[in-house]
Amino acid sequence: MSLPAVEHLAPSPAPAIGLFDSGLGGLSVLRAMRQHLPEAPLLYVADSAHAPYGERSEAFIIDRSLRIAQFLLEQGAQVLVVACNTATAAAVREIRTQHPHVPVVGVEPGVKPAVALSHNGRVGVMATPGTLGSQKFRDLVAAHGGSARVVLQPCPGLAREIEKGELDSPALRDLVDGFCQPLRAADVDTVVLGCTHYPFVAPLIQQAMGPQVHLLDTADAVARHTTRLIARLPAEPEPLAQGVHLWTTGDAQHLTQVAGSWLNLTAPTTQLRV
Repeated sequence: MSLPAVEHLAPSPAPAIGLFDSGLGGLSVLRAMRQHLPEAPLLYVADSAHAPYGERSEAFIIDRSLRIAQFLLEQGAQVLVVACNTATAAAVREIRTQHPHVPVVGVEPGVKPAVALSHNGRVGVMATPGTLGSQKFRDLVAAHGGSARVVLQPCPGLAREIEKGELDSPALRDLVDGFCQPLRAADVDTVVLGCTHYPFVAPLIQQAMGPQVHLLDTADAVARHTTRLIARLPAEPEPLAQGVHLWTTGDAQHLTQVAGSWLNLTAPTTQLRV
């Protein structure tokens, strides 16, 4: 169920949480944060001018991630959430190194819970080429894949199509169906949504895969982990106001419209150059 829109409320006792993604996908993590931490100030940056990160070089992603992390800290964030699988794989270590006293939460494909959930031992992972090609992801599969057959499905262009904001377009349906075909052929019974954009097209993926296939999204787990982290932080002497503030390096009107349509959220939205 969608939460009501939240704007300019009273100062919050909860620490401010800064989130960022290459674009709109991290809104799926923001949605989970609002459900678990309704009183926390949430600061979200969509780097839409440079989306998607999954098709960028590692050096580029690190540079963008460090710039945006610094911006969010300057706005008062006490916790950083890298709400992007590709940015987590490429840059979370560098962010933690540059800001050693700031809790930094990353997101990664839920291979471990997917393997535990699977009945036939065949798990599919849908993600960007950048995520699937990273050493961090290879280590994740090696650590948690066990005896399961983990079928990797790169989805170039899918995040870019989702960025357009129309979640039921013919072009989007065609992309989803094409990427799901190899997973159907491999007879996977669990599919990991390994990009924060993909939960917004979960209905299309479910339709393409069939009702018997489980889809796994880690946004809720990320929100629960963040909730535990901030419980250990000291109170902020000058707390920020409750609610959500959005920034984008892309089209501010587009982010406003998508946040309203996808999350039932009305929030201040600001154009950002960083």
